[in-house]
Amino acid sequence: MSWQWIKSLVYVVQVYIAMGVLGIVFLPWAALSPRGARAACQTYAGYALWSARWMLGLRHEVRGDVPTDEVLIAAKHQSFLDILIIFYYAPVAKFIMKRELLWTPVIGLYAWRLGCVPVDRGKRGAAIAKMIEDVEKGRAQPGQLIIYSQGTRVKPGVRAPYKVGTAVLYEQLGQPCVPAATNAGVLWPRKGILRKPGLAVVEFLPRIEPGMARGAFMAHLEREVEAHSDKLMREAGFEPGE
Repeated sequence: MSWQWIKSLVYVVQVYIAMGVLGIVFLPWAALSPRGARAACQTYAGYALWSARWMLGLRHEVRGDVPTDEVLIAAKHQSFLDILIIFYYAPVAKFIMKRELLWTPVIGLYAWRLGCVPVDRGKRGAAIAKMIEDVEKGRAQPGQLIIYSQGTRVKPGVRAPYKVGTAVLYEQLGQPCVPAATNAGVLWPRKGILRKPGLAVVEFLPRIEPGMARGAFMAHLEREVEAHSDKLMREAGFEPGE
């Protein structure tokens, strides 16, 4: 058992305790106002990133232009760390999320108050239709809608298909799409306790303006996100082809 693993265990325990404490402390404000929910989640994300730096030597960096207007962010998803980074820096972030999370105590309330969009997974066609409906209902609350185009966390080096839901949203919303690459999973794996020291990066790539044909859009999105994610993973000492 390594010293880094022990430190990682302590980090994981205390960061979950912090989640519970902040969730309860901010709950009355969050129940009354979306501003309270966002303040709570911003505070938690900032604390998790800060404590990872001094406890684990796990630093983070954001590259590219952080979108502040109403856009669709199509992000690479490797671990909980990339969620924390994007949420902390995007000013009004809201996520496409699994519908089951709405029924999770406290977390469901926060997700609802943040304006996150729940979808049913498993029935893709129905999920996409419901996704569009929910996004349309939420457009009065401007912000950055975040979708993980591969539908789930993907282990570094593993190739997984990009799902058409991103293109459908891009067409329906008529907003720019900002691709986002990351290497977060190299340092903070999707499973297990160990968190590694190093520099985790989320890179916001040049936006794709509305109007691109669906096939061309999906090909461009996948090519850009995968190429830049591979480059970032190599910076972190991981060779994607291995």
